[in-house]
Amino acid sequence: MSVEEKKMYRVELFNAIKKLDILQELVDNDEITEIMVNGPDNIFVEKSGKIIKVDKRFTDRSRLEDVIQNIVSKANRIVNASTPITDTRLMDGSRVNIVLNPIALDGPVITIRKFPKDPVTINQLIKWESISEEAAEFLRKLVLAGYNIFISGGTGSGKTTFLNVLSNYIPKDERVITIEDSAELQIRGVDNLVRLETRNSNIEGEGEITMRDLIKSSLRMRPDRIIVGEVRGAEALDMIQAMNTGHDGSISTGHANSPEDMVSRLETMVLMGMDMPLSAIRSQIGSAIDIIVHLGRLRDRSRRVLKIIEVVGYDADKMNYNTLYEFVETDTIKNRVKGELVRTDNQMINTKKLQMAGIKI
Repeated sequence: MSVEEKKMYRVELFNAIKKLDILQELVDNDEITEIMVNGPDNIFVEKSGKIIKVDKRFTDRSRLEDVIQNIVSKANRIVNASTPITDTRLMDGSRVNIVLNPIALDGPVITIRKFPKDPVTINQLIKWESISEEAAEFLRKLVLAGYNIFISGGTGSGKTTFLNVLSNYIPKDERVITIEDSAELQIRGVDNLVRLETRNSNIEGEGEITMRDLIKSSLRMRPDRIIVGEVRGAEALDMIQAMNTGHDGSISTGHANSPEDMVSRLETMVLMGMDMPLSAIRSQIGSAIDIIVHLGRLRDRSRRVLKIIEVVGYDADKMNYNTLYEFVETDTIKNRVKGELVRTDNQMINTKKLQMAGIKI
């Protein structure tokens, strides 16, 4: 064997025994943003916004299952035939979703969402035309002034990345508590930072720690701001109540097709946690959330801020919104969508927090 062959086999053997076998090379590739394993024979990756199939496969299903157990054990999670679905993370912070038989009919499914080793900055987002410089400065002032901001968007629109960027504007002397299903936020520069993560139940069905448990507990930790990685269910009620009880400057994300749809989804999620009149729910949401930033993925696969709206409040049986910024498409050049985030003629209505912070816009 040549020296190059020896090196190659040594790396392959090490990855097979100590790491993630054939997936390790894909995880180490910084150009790959998503890895999708559909059984032992079909592996796809997202690269430069395009999904392609890679020429790799596991030797058999049992080898793939061994890799899965290696992943979940390091994050103190459990996945088996009785608990076939779990969310976890890799050691580098990449988000992992796993689905086993009998739910996954064609073999175990792994979906790995990778995050950049160095967190994306606002300057990079401006360079990539994801947001305008004016809108970025506007949001910076809102974060400093303690506005409660909700980030909405579809899958893969960049909500977590954008939340990380906004968190860089938080004053360094504040106490921040992050709450996540699977820890993936990369908040830098805040010394007084507490990171909390949910826990699944054990084999006996005991010991589960939910998002609701963590939000309730965080209120006793003297937080200045509470950051909820993503709201998916009944924890929306606790998050809304936390925002309404003096924890200004809190930030969270959620899946939705538009800012208005995000509010409707929040109403539904609150109802999952408590049976209360819809008018009361809307009043709570209108008081809690100040700004909704909506992100989207355009047809050229670029991620953009599509709309920034102000939630004015609830009255006369409807939620009132004030659109401040809106993305306007101007042209398509070489399959690249051209456009800009345009400031509307609407003046911001709720300026009390800006005035109290001594900030002008």
